[in-house]
This record gives sequence, structure tokens and C-alpha cells, in this order.
Amino acid sequence: MADLLQIQGHVTELAPGLTVRRVLPAAVKRSVGPFVFFDHMRPVDLAPETDSDVGAHPHIGLATVTYLFEGSFVHRDSIGSVQLITPGDINWMIAGKGVVHSERVTDDERGKARRMHGLQLWVALPPALEQVEPSFQHAAAADIPEYKALSGAVVRVLLGEAFGHTSPVKTSSPTLYLDVKLPPDGTWNLPALASEMALYSPEHALVVNGETIPAQHMVVLPPDAATSICAGEDGARFVVVGGAPLEQPVRMWWNFVSVDRDHIAAAAKRWEANEFTMIAGETERIPAPKWRE
Repeated sequence: MADLLQIQGHVTELAPGLTVRRVLPAAVKRSVGPFVFFDHMRPVDLAPETDSDVGAHPHIGLATVTYLFEGSFVHRDSIGSVQLITPGDINWMIAGKGVVHSERVTDDERGKARRMHGLQLWVALPPALEQVEPSFQHAAAADIPEYKALSGAVVRVLLGEAFGHTSPVKTSSPTLYLDVKLPPDGTWNLPALASEMALYSPEHALVVNGETIPAQHMVVLPPDAATSICAGEDGARFVVVGGAPLEQPVRMWWNFVSVDRDHIAAAAKRWEANEFTMIAGETERIPAPKWRE
């Protein structure tokens, strides 16, 4: 059996005191299904004085997907959404032709010690939908369907369909996102639920098809075949992402995704000229890198 493709990613700073492991895009694998960006906000205890706010910044051509294991923050955007995000919720924001959003500490937690841990992913929109009007969906943790396998695995269907359950979030293309927990020393056979699939465990090593996968490594799964996944003595928690492959390769620059470089160039100029619709009540803007013609 061929070795599994593993992606280790690299660590970068999202905000002061808050680092992320960026797994996608990678040189060896630019996307998995429609997922083109995968950030793991690693578990961290933040001091009261830490400013972990992510100020107003724009997106085009993608959907952002936010999922927390611990902590909370408030999402605000330029279409009027104001949403508290807590562990187990799913936020799906379609940027389309352009949206601005921020993610900030809640008023209750500001100035207090707090803990953060979660995932932020981007899904590339199909080319025909890149210029749609922006929109926002929130699914509370209680509304996410859950499946319990005979093996003891517990699967939350965050996006897409699996095991007879369907997420309440409406995606723009075939998309799969699962949150899976295995009991101590548990083994689970994951069927091929999508054309492309990968898994990532934030805190636990796994044995996948007999190969040991360290925590915080993404492993791309073989197509069209079931995958054996084994947990250690502490059990394991991991996510599965995937779906239909991209219709065509996309370009990515800063927070913009598109099949058309001209769309990205136009968005860069709009942000520089302060022509995006801004978030009501916010004036801070994160500056973009210098656009190169």
C-alpha cells in the first residue's frame, strides 16, 4: 500500500498571542475538494491584556467556515450580521462579489483570561457563483446532526451529507465536513463519502491504514476506498474535509479567491480606495499587502 500524503503546514501569527497552523494551501496539495484554506487556531490560554481581535478585512470569491472547539468570539460583517460563535456552532459566510467582516472578543470576556481553539477554513465558490451577493448562515451546535456508529465513533455532520444525516447549512457545491470522536483504542472504518477527502486531528495522533499520523498533520485519503482509523488510549478527535474537486484551479491573493486574476486585482484596488461596504459601527481596517500589477 502506498504511503499516505501528509501535510504538516506551518505556524503563523493571526493576531498578537494567537498563532495558527496553516495547512492548506500547501505546495504538495493546493486544495481538498472545494477547501482551499485550512487554519488551525491552536489551543491557547490568552492573558487578560492580549488583543486577539481580528479587525475588518475583505473577502471575495469564497465562503468562510468557522468552527470552535473552545472559546467564543463575535462575528460582524458588512451585510449586517452580528453573531456570537460558540463551540460546536458552524458559521458559513459567502463572500461572493465582496464582503467585509471582523472577529472580536465578546464584551463579557474582554480584559479577562480566556482560552481559544478552533478551525477556520475557506471554500472556493464555483466560478459561476464567484460574483453572487454575499450572505451569511449560522447553525447552532444543537442543530448539527449527530451519528453514533456501532464502533463507538460519534460523528457530527457539519457540512454536507453522511450516514443518513444532512447539515442544515446550504453549501454552494458538494462539500463534506465532519467532526469525529473515537473512544479509547477505538477503530472506525470511514467510507469514501466524497471524491476527495482528508482528515486532521488537532490534538491526537492517529493510525490511518496502519500508518501513524502525528497530531496537527493533515492526511489526504486514498480515493474510492474505505479508510481504517485507530485511536490511542486517550481516544481521538479529528475532522474530515472534502467534497467534489474544484471545477478549475483558483488564484489566491491575501483574502481573495478567484479563477480570474482581474477580479482579484479589482478587489485589491477597491480595498485600497476604501470602496468596499464597511461594517456598521467599525472604522478600523486591516491594510492589504501591496498589489503587484
